Amino acid sequence: MDKNEINARVFKAFCDSNRLRIIEFLKNGEECACKLLEQLDIEQSTLSHHMRILCDSGIVKSRKCGKWTHYSLNKEKLTEIKIFIENMI
Repeated sequence: MDKNEINARVFKAFCDSNRLRIIEFLKNGEECACKLLEQLDIEQSTLSHHMRILCDSGIVKSRKCGKWTHYSLNKEKLTEIKIFIENMI
């Protein structure tokens, strides 16, 4: 996958209000999927869809803990995105 395709995935991840809300929640640190479900008031299948897009873009990292998955922001990837945007100006 070339760099433009990777960047397109990142910007696709930012183009949904639920995904932006998820990113906002994760700014405070790692969260269990169960907590995200409570905070967002969405179905588990909807959360899974959004988390797959966020993880595929590299913005979010996941970690299994028992039956639940815990999610956190990938700060290295966010730094790359910030630099990419700054270089556009």
